[in-house]
Formats: sequence, C-alpha cells, structure tokens
Amino acid sequence: MADFGATELDAFAAEVRKELAAMYPPELRDPKAKTDYEAVWGGRAFEGSDDPQIVWMKRMAAKGWTTPTWPKEYGGAGLTAAQARVIDRELAAGKYRSPLASFGIWMLGPVLLEYANEDQKKEHLPRIVQGQIRWCQGYSEPGAGSDLASLATKCEDKGDHWLINGSKIWTSYADKADWCFCLVRTDTSKKHEGISFVLIDMKTPGVETRPIPLISGESPFCETFFTDVKIPKENLVGRVNGGWEIAKRLLQYERQNISAGFGEGGSAGGASGDLATIAKQYAGDVYEMSDIELRSKITTNKMNFQALRQTIARSAAESKAGNGPSATTSIIKYAAAEFAKERSELMVEALGHQGLGWEGEGFEGPEILAVRGWLRTKANSIEGGTSEVNLNVIAKRVLGLPDPK
Repeated sequence: MADFGATELDAFAAEVRKELAAMYPPELRDPKAKTDYEAVWGGRAFEGSDDPQIVWMKRMAAKGWTTPTWPKEYGGAGLTAAQARVIDRELAAGKYRSPLASFGIWMLGPVLLEYANEDQKKEHLPRIVQGQIRWCQGYSEPGAGSDLASLATKCEDKGDHWLINGSKIWTSYADKADWCFCLVRTDTSKKHEGISFVLIDMKTPGVETRPIPLISGESPFCETFFTDVKIPKENLVGRVNGGWEIAKRLLQYERQNISAGFGEGGSAGGASGDLATIAKQYAGDVYEMSDIELRSKITTNKMNFQALRQTIARSAAESKAGNGPSATTSIIKYAAAEFAKERSELMVEALGHQGLGWEGEGFEGPEILAVRGWLRTKANSIEGGTSEVNLNVIAKRVLGLPDPK
C-alpha cells in the first residue's frame, strides 16, 4: 500500500484526533490521577477489568491502533508507515498515555510475522494486538548471558511433545508473564546450529519463577526454571535447530525498541522527570545556573539525546523501507545506554545533598525517584545485549573489522 499524500494525511490526522478524543477515558485526563497509573502490559490478569487504562487499551486495540501497520487479518489496522506516524504524533500531541506496553509487539510479533507458520500467526498475533497475553523473553542463562550461543536449556523430542529442562536468568517480568518466547538447545553436538525457538505457556506444570531483588529496591528481573516441562510440537517456531537466526533478528528489534525508550523522559532510562526541570528546581535554570561545569554537562546531554532521537527516527525509517532493523541498532543501543546513565548521574548531581536520600522525611518525590533511577540505569548497559557485545557487533557487522589474531 502506497503512502498517502500530504492532503490525505492531513485528513487522516483530523480523523485520528477526533477518534482519540472520543475513546480516551475521562478518568485518565486528570493530571493528578495520571501519576498513579503505571504502564499497561495487559495479559490474563486484566481479563474483564474495568480499569480505565484497560478500557483505553481495548478501545485502541479494537481499531488495530496498538499495532497500526500489522496486517488486518492478524488484528492490526493495515495502515501505512506514514499513517502510523500520524497516530504516534497525535498521541504525543494530545498527551495520551501509551495504550499498551508489550514485548509481544516490540519483539515477538515482528519475528512471528517473518518466521511463523500461518496457524501460529493466527493464534498468537491477534492476542498480542489485543493485549490479552503478556510475554517474557527466555534468552540469558547462568553461564550463558553474553555468550548466548552457549545456552544449555535442553529441549528433547518426545514424539508427540517437546520436553524442556533448564533455567533462564534476568527474565524481565517473568513472574507476571502469561507466555515466554524461549531459546532452547535441541542439538548438543553443535553450538549456534543446535538452538531452536519455542513458545511456552507459563502455566505449564514445571515452570517456576523467582524475582531477583535489585539494589534499587525493585525486582523487574527473575530467575526462571523449567523442570520436565512438556509443550506441544506446534510451539516450535521455524525449523528445528534454526532458532539462532530468529534469535538474532529478535535482538535487533529488542535493541531498537530499548533505545527508543531511552529518549529523554523515556522509562527505560530509569529516572523520572526531565533533567532540565529537576536542575532548575534544585540548582537553578540551566542557562543561568552559576555552576558552569554542571550547566555545560546538562546542555551536552540534552544535545546528545536530541541527536539520538533523530538517529533513531532515521534508523526506524530505513528499517521500514528495507527488511527490518539492521546491525546499526547496536550503535543506537550502546549510545542510548551511555547517555541514559549520564543523565541519571546529572540528576543526582543537580539535587546536591538531596541526591543522597533514599527514604524518610525530607526525601520524597523527585529525590527518591532520581536516586533509585540512577541505580536502575546501571542495568542499561547490560539488558538487551551488554555494551561489550554491542561494541563487538558494531566492529564486525557495521565496520567490518577483522577478528583479533
């Protein structure tokens, strides 16, 4: 489908603006109420819920606007990339909450569209669009994190089913997920060529999750254990021992979307609030503060984020025009992680002595969020591929440098 011209897009924007205003629950318009809401991940836990955020998600999903460019036959809206950008702009302009946060949309869905058979697409994609299933990612293992190809979780062919034994680590939100897209070893005699990509219902007997407490006080990461877990043969995506190709493709989508979340104000950065706003409240206006060094560092960080946003937009446009994201996502992921960590450090620096607080009287709101966010950002250079791994990808796949002798 060809993109519309400017006149058609203007008319489409007016229609989108009207539709969004009509669909948005009035409870979410209260600025004070909005701060009490978290991102909506959907899933079985919210089936039948009348929470205004879930109502908003369902209304957007009914139009296919949670995945506007996905084909209509799988629940999407079948829109062009230009139309999807219009929806994004109108959501931002109207300050509407994101209707759905989803690993299914950001990572799994795109590879299912590319690698899954028709039955798998019809079963899983509509439920992703509707926010009916919350997914987690079973990649990293103890002893096989950065060296993902050394994973040992074993998947045996038992004739009428697969039998899985092993464990995963740093499985984000596994304790809240309904299903897991998982890398397993189906051939122990090979490394990369012995890996398969399977889908696992987290309700299956033998699946256990344990949250891992972090220094920030939060526990988004989990250990996940599989003990004699039986899954249907049809839960294998692609071919047996062909999972490494799918895994690499999915990682490109993951790094692209993690990077987008690192933008200033983005949740992936780990700190809440705009850097300049916090600096003005505690250290003075960025352009007038007496601490010239801090002023310079804040200005540079904001400039870096602006350049990063432009780079992400260009990369996204190139991926839509071509065959999806490329190895350049590793450049964006590495830079985004570094800028996000730097931003959080500057927030704490701007807070002065208030940046030393953790809890208690005198330490609340932005102080606690900034300090805990600063600790959370230390994971930015690990999740979605460590900075060291991304630098290797950049060296080999982007710059074409030879392996060290």
